[in-house]
Amino acid sequence: MKAYQLTEAGPAIVETAKPEPRAGQVLVRVAANALNRADLGMAAGGMHGARGGAGTVLGMEWAGEVAAVGPGVSGVSVGQRVMGSGAGAFAEFLCVGADAAMPIPDANMSFETAVCFPVALRTMHNAIVTAGELKPGQSVLIQGASSGVGLLGMQIAKVMGAGLVLGSSTHAGRRARLTDYGADVAIDTSDPSWPDRVLEATDGAGVDLIVDQVSGPLMTGNLKATRILGRIVNVGRLGGNKGEFNADLHALRRITYVGVTFRTRSAEEVADINRLALQDLWAPLADGRLTLPIDEVFAFDRVGEAMDKMRRNDHFGKIVLRH
Repeated sequence: MKAYQLTEAGPAIVETAKPEPRAGQVLVRVAANALNRADLGMAAGGMHGARGGAGTVLGMEWAGEVAAVGPGVSGVSVGQRVMGSGAGAFAEFLCVGADAAMPIPDANMSFETAVCFPVALRTMHNAIVTAGELKPGQSVLIQGASSGVGLLGMQIAKVMGAGLVLGSSTHAGRRARLTDYGADVAIDTSDPSWPDRVLEATDGAGVDLIVDQVSGPLMTGNLKATRILGRIVNVGRLGGNKGEFNADLHALRRITYVGVTFRTRSAEEVADINRLALQDLWAPLADGRLTLPIDEVFAFDRVGEAMDKMRRNDHFGKIVLRH
């Protein structure tokens, strides 16, 4: 089979053996992939969890059809349309745990549409509902809201009952489109006074929850923009791993600061996160209340071009590969 693999000379499409499902696994014939920023680090030879280095099949988001089931698998059948995320996604076939293969909720949903959701769905449901403990009527700020994960996060917050949703982007064109995807207020965090804008929108109190995909230069600003006894969930570090953090302000506002990542989670934890996400979001996903824009679809043999586009950061929404 063809796979996009990291070689000693860099990423390349290579011929490799088709995997066979082990006990508890299913073999998926991949129909579409979506790109994520973590793919760039992996393509450069970086580690992502336990994965990295030459020989690694790149990619982490896929949709397709179950081609075979391993011993002990129940509840998943050959021919079923599924989606998910995990290592080695940029290939014609991959094996995953049966409980990591999420059913595509709408029979009319294309693979190209379905593949946009797995990473964002589980990341943002976990951040907003589980780690963020959102209650109906509360306010949420999504930092880095113009990414695919951020766009879905704002919609998930609305579906889960948020009373006020704010989203941030430093790009004027993308910021103008945030209200199409759940934002009540769009924030420009390149303006140093951005926390004041958040306070104005919340009658001076600050938001109940910040889901931060940026970190770095925004860390102390986040503390200023969060209400007393609010929560900050750190899901990403697009702006850098380090930044000024006012520990006294953190203490004064008694903010709960939670860090999350999938890199150190067990397969059982991920399966539980998937289950909880689908439990709450299956219906809004099926009926179209949750949507993500597709910026461009590339044929799989043009995966290098797709990666270059993501590297340039000139897209809005998801970049998709079609097999």
